Amino acid sequence: MLINQSVIADIQAIIHDAKDKAIRLVDHERTLMYWQIGQRIFKEEQQGKDRADYGNYLTKFIADQLEPEYGSGFSKRQIELFRQFYRTFPIANAVRSQLGWTHYKILLRVDSQDKMDFYIAEAIKNSWTTRQLERQIHSSLWERLLMSNDKESVLAVARNEKQPSDAKEIIKDPMYLEFLGLHREASYYEKDPGAGHNYSFA
Repeated sequence: MLINQSVIADIQAIIHDAKDKAIRLVDHERTLMYWQIGQRIFKEEQQGKDRADYGNYLTKFIADQLEPEYGSGFSKRQIELFRQFYRTFPIANAVRSQLGWTHYKILLRVDSQDKMDFYIAEAIKNSWTTRQLERQIHSSLWERLLMSNDKESVLAVARNEKQPSDAKEIIKDPMYLEFLGLHREASYYEKDPGAGHNYSFA
């Protein structure tokens, strides 16, 4: 019996698309979780605003309580990032599902709101990976645009440098594995994330 081979390619595309969507959905939920933690920390901090050192004490206390149970993703530095994340994006709806936590960590280093808004818009429009976003920031794309008389040409060059976005890159983040309760194994980082079983549930 003659079978159209395109059916296999179509099914493989469906499988890969579903996996990518699942990974991005989990990453977005993780990002929203960090936002909610940052919101809760900020509210608690406001109650102790009469004490200048309360914020530092609070983040250390939270990290000491959470890190032993949930891992390095809840270190004092990470807790402070969650607080900064909420303060920078105080409206939950402003947290875009197209961007993952690593995108936001990079964006938190941007020093102006206009510049940040620009990089968010371009990252979403062009499906920039975190590496691409970081490279465009380091290459001062925003500043080059401001100085250029031919903004479209500058943007065209940046967009042509775009690398294909691969959702599987997200799960190489150790904090992603901790979020899912997965144990890290060296072989996981040496193989295609879709091949074999190089991780296990805690």
